[in-house]
Amino acid sequence: MNNEKTNNKKTNSKQQSKKKASSSAVIVVFITLIIAIASGNSEAAIAGDELENGISENLSPPMAAENEANLRHWNIPETKQEFWDLAELKNAYVNAAPAFLDDGISVGKLDDEGRNKTVILDLAREIANNEHAEVDSLLIAHNGKMVFESYYARGRINLSHPQSSATKAYTALLVGRAIKLGYLSLEDLDKPVVSLLKGVDRSKLAKGAETITLHDALTMSSGLEISKENVAEYRGNLDKYYGIAQVQAYFADTAPIVESAKTFSYQSFNPIIVMNVLSTVVPGSVESFAKNELFHKMNITNYDWRTREVGMLTAESGSSITSRNMLKIGTLIMNKGRWGNEQLIPKSYIKRMVGKHTASLTEEQVFSSGNKILKTAYGYFWWQTDIKVGEKVYSSNSAQGAGGNTILVIEELGVVVVVTGHATQSYLQIITEKVLPTFI
Repeated sequence: MNNEKTNNKKTNSKQQSKKKASSSAVIVVFITLIIAIASGNSEAAIAGDELENGISENLSPPMAAENEANLRHWNIPETKQEFWDLAELKNAYVNAAPAFLDDGISVGKLDDEGRNKTVILDLAREIANNEHAEVDSLLIAHNGKMVFESYYARGRINLSHPQSSATKAYTALLVGRAIKLGYLSLEDLDKPVVSLLKGVDRSKLAKGAETITLHDALTMSSGLEISKENVAEYRGNLDKYYGIAQVQAYFADTAPIVESAKTFSYQSFNPIIVMNVLSTVVPGSVESFAKNELFHKMNITNYDWRTREVGMLTAESGSSITSRNMLKIGTLIMNKGRWGNEQLIPKSYIKRMVGKHTASLTEEQVFSSGNKILKTAYGYFWWQTDIKVGEKVYSSNSAQGAGGNTILVIEELGVVVVVTGHATQSYLQIITEKVLPTFI
C-alpha cells in the first residue's frame, strides 16, 4: 500500500508540473431527451431543468481523438508517452439521463423514483470547477440501471482508464471464473500454493513457504518478507524473474514463515503468485482466458491488460478499462456473480471474495479515510468498508487503485458508483457525503 501511495504522489507531482491552468468549465447536462447547456460562467449553478443558456441536440459524450487512443496507461514506454499527454476536456459532460448504447448496460434517469438530483448535480459542478482533485469520470447505477454519467478532465467515454491496484480485484474475479469452469475448486483456496503450481523446486524453499495457501495470497496474508535488495534484484532482471521462476525466488528468499507472520501486508508478491496459479490451471494463456471467459462474456472489449511475458497478465497493476465497463464489474458483484442469464462466478466464491478476512485495518493500511469512513477490512483483493450516511452505517465492497480509481458497491442501497481519476487521495469520503444520500 505504501509503495502505491508513494508512486501516486510521484505521478501526481509530475502531472501538476504539466497541468495548464484550465479555463472556466462548461457543464453539459442531459435532461430526458433535451440537452441543456450551462455555458459561460463556470460558477453558474446547475438546477436540472432550469438551465437556460442554450439547447442543442447534437452534443455527444467526449471521445478520444485518434492521437489519444494509445493513452490508456500512466506510462507508455513504447511510444514515450504518458497519461498526462491526454488533453484536459474544455467542457465537462454531465448526463442525468444516460444514453442506451446497447453495450449491456441498462439506463434510467437520476430523478426516477422521486429522487432529488440536486446534490449530485451540484457535485458535478464542483468537480467541473476543480473543487475536487483530478476526477476524470463519475458514473452511478441504482437498482441495475445507470442513472448518471459524467466525464471531466482526462475522462473519455471510449478510452480505457489506467486502473492501478484495482487490477488486483480483477485478478480475484478470474479465480472465481476458473472455479466456475472447474479449473480450480473452492477447496483449492485452502491448499498450499506449491501444490497448485508446476515446476517449483520444493527443496529450495524457505522454512514455512510451503504452507502459504491460495487464500493467504488472496488476502495479502502470505507472510512473505523479502529484503529490498532481493526485490531490486528481481526488478533489475525481469528476463530472469518471471513466471514460476519469480514465485520460486519469492519462496526461496523470504524470511522463515510462521503462522503468526501471516497477517495483512499489502504487497505485489501476492497477486503475482495468484496469477501464476491461474496461468498453471487454465487452458491456454491466462490472457486469453480473461478475454474469452470473463470480459467478452460481459461485452467488455474496450480494455487493455499488460503482460509481463507472452500470455501472462500483470496482476498487481497494469490494466486499463473504460468507466462504463467498470460499472459492469460493479454490477456483477451486486448480482453475486451473475451477468444476464449466466452465472459467471459462483455465489459461494463471491461471498468469500468480499468477506472480511482481515478486519480492523489501520489508516496506514488503507486507501481511504475520513469521518464517514469507519472500519475497513480486506477480502480477496477487494476492500470492505463500513461507511456512515446520515445516522446509518452501510457495508460496502470496493475495488480501489491509485489515482482514486474506484468501483464501490453498496448492496443494501442497490448502488454502484464508479470514479476514475488521477489524484493522490481516495474519493470515498466525497461519494459518501454527496452521492449516497440521494439513494437513501
